[in-house]
Amino acid sequence: MVTEFIFLGLSNSQELQTFLFVFFLVFYVGIVFGNLLIVLTVMIADFFRKCKVISFKGCLAQIFLLHFFGGSELVILIAMAFDRYVAICKPLRYTTIMSSNVCVGIVAAAWGTGFLHSVSQLAFAVNLTFCGPNEVDSFYCDLPRVIKLSCTDTYRLDIMVIANSGVLTVCSFVLLIISYTVILVTIQHLPSQKSSKALSTLTAHITVVLLFFGPCIFIYAWPFPIKSLDKFLAVFYSVVTPLLNPIIYTLRNKDMKTAMKRLRKWNMNSRIKP
Repeated sequence: MVTEFIFLGLSNSQELQTFLFVFFLVFYVGIVFGNLLIVLTVMIADFFRKCKVISFKGCLAQIFLLHFFGGSELVILIAMAFDRYVAICKPLRYTTIMSSNVCVGIVAAAWGTGFLHSVSQLAFAVNLTFCGPNEVDSFYCDLPRVIKLSCTDTYRLDIMVIANSGVLTVCSFVLLIISYTVILVTIQHLPSQKSSKALSTLTAHITVVLLFFGPCIFIYAWPFPIKSLDKFLAVFYSVVTPLLNPIIYTLRNKDMKTAMKRLRKWNMNSRIKP
């Protein structure tokens, strides 16, 4: 039975392969720096402005996208926990349970949950009236900060935000902690080689869960907000977490490690050759 396929590549010449490697590397580095320039120009150019302004529609768009991707990632994290549970606790039934239809359903559930959650957030903000202060004490728009500027009584709205985002975040976090606890208990009964590999994967997943849910719980569920802490968590959530995600997901990936070892070996061999 054929279990793998071999690529013939663009050429059999090693010299041409080296040239193509450098050629593609230059273009990919250019692509990365081009996207980085767009990020610097569009997203963080406000650092050089004295007056940082955003329109009302732009603010609503930020709220929508923030909760859309946040709600989607929440479902993805739960799906990751379920995937690890099946792989470790029910390995013989993994391919049957995690079929392609189930994976498509998880993706659809992630996007659907994100959309419904973000729409529910906008439903709270659209009907608000703003007639007084218009200064948001942050560097981006989010519902808990925007509703404080409304002219109407926002007590009930604060409760709705906690009931929506806060309860959803806390319940999901508790569910994930219980799931990973069950998995860790199961790992103790596995052979040492399998348990160490599973524990390494779980450590990465649990780290991502803590990085994601930690700031969210304090922002949306903590009843006594602290401005300085809110700003720190906002920076942490928007900068540190995205920075650590590639390190946690990619650099710990088995295929990625193999590719890096292969590249390092090729580099050493090319230096040894005259």
